[in-house]
Amino acid sequence: MSNQKPIDPVVVEIIRNALKSSADDMNAILIRSAYTPLIYECGDCVVALLDDQHQVLGQSAGLPIFLGNLETCTKATEERFGREVWQPGDVWILNDSYLGGTHLNDVTIFGPVFVDGELVGFTASRAHWIDVGSKDPGGSMDSTSIFQEGLRLGPQKLVEGGREVHQVIDTISTNVRFPYPTMGDMRGMIACITMGQQRLEEIVRRWGLETLRAARDEIFAQTERLEREVIRGIPDGVYTAEGFLDNDGVDLDTPIPVKLKITVSGEDIEFDVTESADQTVGPVNCGTSQTVSACRVGYKLLVSPDVPGNGGSFRPMTVQVREGSVFGAQAPAACQWYFSHLGLLIDLVAKALAPALPDKVAGASHGDSMIVLVAGRDPRTERDYVSLEATLGGWGAWDGSDGESALINNVNGSLKDIPTEVFETRFPFRITEYGFRPDSGGAGKWRGGNGVIREYEALEDCTVSLWFERSITPAWGLFGGADATPPEVIVNPARPDERRLLKCNGLRLRKGDVFRCHTGGGGGFGDPGERDREAVRIDVLDGHVSAAAAREVYSVG
Repeated sequence: MSNQKPIDPVVVEIIRNALKSSADDMNAILIRSAYTPLIYECGDCVVALLDDQHQVLGQSAGLPIFLGNLETCTKATEERFGREVWQPGDVWILNDSYLGGTHLNDVTIFGPVFVDGELVGFTASRAHWIDVGSKDPGGSMDSTSIFQEGLRLGPQKLVEGGREVHQVIDTISTNVRFPYPTMGDMRGMIACITMGQQRLEEIVRRWGLETLRAARDEIFAQTERLEREVIRGIPDGVYTAEGFLDNDGVDLDTPIPVKLKITVSGEDIEFDVTESADQTVGPVNCGTSQTVSACRVGYKLLVSPDVPGNGGSFRPMTVQVREGSVFGAQAPAACQWYFSHLGLLIDLVAKALAPALPDKVAGASHGDSMIVLVAGRDPRTERDYVSLEATLGGWGAWDGSDGESALINNVNGSLKDIPTEVFETRFPFRITEYGFRPDSGGAGKWRGGNGVIREYEALEDCTVSLWFERSITPAWGLFGGADATPPEVIVNPARPDERRLLKCNGLRLRKGDVFRCHTGGGGGFGDPGERDREAVRIDVLDGHVSAAAAREVYSVG
């Protein structure tokens, strides 16, 4: 028997919250220091504190798709260079898609934390950079190789002993189209890392490393116990679900199958995506570490979602990935839009487990980031520009509530769209319409959330690139709920040159051209015939359901 005295639970809670607050401080520094709207307005970033074994101590709100993923970067660095590579005052950078799992625009910056010469942990941040030198400004919708997608950096020092490594920084600044804001974002990330190092050191000095590690062990153990208890409540068995991406952005006629098998055995759960498609020519591939993160998001949505993620969160789960598949891409596979099949995978977790957890699952969400990327030259500033934004859509309904309308997809979590005022100020466009898309949510006893309509008018010649997904497998309903309406984009609606498309790369627009984006809704839940008639009346008054749909679908006139 161990003679170690149990740690005071009050101390555990203080340290738990100190770690979470430290991560929040890091995130605030990054957002306030950033130069580009994608970070300071949209929050396309995440930060974490790790212990000396690369386990998550605290992670800020941010993109769920990075859940438990930042530690892969510190692990990969240590595996490549050895434990002794960590030195005080160093900061590292990495964006390799096959190590970090995402696209090259998602840059991870991280560093070790030393207290009195001892390595006690790491701080890490990841943020989307507006351009990393891809063949097209900001990113390409039709890339077929990682070498078309920009500067690819394996783990290397960005700061050494407190001093910037100018050779590396010069390499980065000369390989991106917008060096000034990119270097601003980079230094904001370095400041974030420095803040995290200070905060972790303060915690160690206040409580002592032994107490911190004891609190960590207790926090991890508590989380693991909670999650194993939930898994034990799921009947043992094999649960399956599948769906399709529309295409890979290059071969527009071939859907991409995504297949999931979940095996529950006692208090353990396994996710298997090995039967999914081989890696594609187009850019819908991702590294294994990002697939693990997506499975973790789907898992966390159903298993103790109220408990913050930490190093104990995923001990009951394993993930099986096949190398050479869309979920286990190998070089030189293109990875630019890595998230589309991951968003589908997350929804499939709920679909597979719906028979076992009917009171916890929801209909599918609109599921994709629905990317709008515009680029050109702004005559007001005589400078080139690029803007990338994710578009909102509808989430699925569940037993007891309608789905939410106009939310970012589940891959992106707390990411926000760019406010109209900011977009029109920064770029030569006018947003001529922005609002809910009526009837786009699936009907049901509980109605799926609606997507949005967002229309852009070009005030100068420019190009637009689009990545809209999930028309073949739109958000499905559950337990009798109807499927949602899929997305569509119309260029110059009601004009002789009207075009309808979901994906394009560098489509040229002239001054006065318009493109109108309709995003998908969320799936319904339960028999539409059981929907409360007063709820339908309110839906019509609020503009979520048309009068015609109220009559035809719900028999409410």
